[in-house]
Amino acid sequence: MEKGLLGIAAAVCVFGGCATGIGEGLIMAKAVESIGKNPDAADKIQSMAIIGAAISETCAIYCLLIAFLIIFVLGA
Repeated sequence: MEKGLLGIAAAVCVFGGCATGIGEGLIMAKAVESIGKNPDAADKIQSMAIIGAAISETCAIYCLLIAFLIIFVLGA
């Protein structure tokens, strides 16, 4: 039973990484929409979108790291 619970915990962590991908897609979609409405501000919008995606990506990396720790350290 313990191995099954560890698998569920790792799956929840991986789901956090999947949710991050959805969030990054929304960030880029809104950035493209904003650039379409105001092309003069494209440089500022693009830089803020890249910073937002990078911060969001760190969450996905931490989720993956925690999933690996659950599987290989606690599962062993």
